[in-house]
Amino acid sequence: MSIPTTMHAWRKHKGNPLPVWEEVPVPSAPPTGFLVKLLASGVCHSDQALLDVEDRPRFNDVYTLGHEGSGEIIAIGEKVTDTRFAIGTRVALLAVPGCGLPTCPECSRDLSQLCPSGMHHGIGQDGFYTEYVAIDARGAVLLPSGVSPEVGAIATDAVNTAYHGIVRRAEVKSHETVFLFGLGGLGFNALQIVFKHIKARVIVSDVREEKLAAARELGIPDCDIVPIGSSIPEFIKQHGIEIDTVLEFVGKKQTFGDAQRIVRPGGKVLCIGTLDRANELDMKNGIRKRLSFIFSYGGQYRDLEEVLELIAQGVLRPRVRRGKLVDFPVLLRELCEGGVEDRVALSPQL
Repeated sequence: MSIPTTMHAWRKHKGNPLPVWEEVPVPSAPPTGFLVKLLASGVCHSDQALLDVEDRPRFNDVYTLGHEGSGEIIAIGEKVTDTRFAIGTRVALLAVPGCGLPTCPECSRDLSQLCPSGMHHGIGQDGFYTEYVAIDARGAVLLPSGVSPEVGAIATDAVNTAYHGIVRRAEVKSHETVFLFGLGGLGFNALQIVFKHIKARVIVSDVREEKLAAARELGIPDCDIVPIGSSIPEFIKQHGIEIDTVLEFVGKKQTFGDAQRIVRPGGKVLCIGTLDRANELDMKNGIRKRLSFIFSYGGQYRDLEEVLELIAQGVLRPRVRRGKLVDFPVLLRELCEGGVEDRVALSPQL
């Protein structure tokens, strides 16, 4: 296919909190990777934080935003030997695949999402709010047949982050009773992972009735849904529920405090939500109950492969709305104001 020399992209300029729509050169396929024609790019609350942040280490002064993406391979680097990939292959894009070097302090410990030297697409370096992207083969995961580009894009973060935290970090098992704070973009996917994939009991809480209604539609019984306005510790006590693991996908002072109160002795609290930057840890409570507080960030290649297969099988059904790439600022504002149900994916072609 004919590849243009320039494209449009939403760019972050240091010192400017607003995204800039500008024309930039189309990159070439890297020797160990691909040039991908983007088909969808997911919008995330983190995009607003990235627009607001300044002076972070390793951030370029100007870069293309967008850390959730999927697309079609249109050029292959000369050093790529993996025969699974060909011109026309559709892939989901892992924003932080890591460098993979044995000398890397993080990749060598199986922490590729914390790699200090590999690419961080859309997180200080060129990402996916554009028409074409150059990506290393380590960041390209085959998109199964039947999984749309829009779902594939948001799966790379909104599903993958939840999956990595629940399956790899908290190691939630089917015999556990789990409490989930927050049914937003990540939280509703977390609910599906625990309830549909792991098949554990889940008690859910959210401040929006439409989110609780969606949990009911998924199959959560009324007795496992905390009514809006109820005291969560009182609800747990009244119903005699023993909570093995708390999934904290909100991160407010109230929810983090309640999480520590309701989890049983020897239990776990998985921390992913960050609505409050700092929260208080009750040291005596944590020590007396011998609690485990687990923090998680992002996901890895193997996680995304498993996530996409679960989606292809119909076990997980991420909810996503389509939009136009040129409308990114409007849709980001709508997302941050609560106007987007779960996630929205942008297409350069619409």
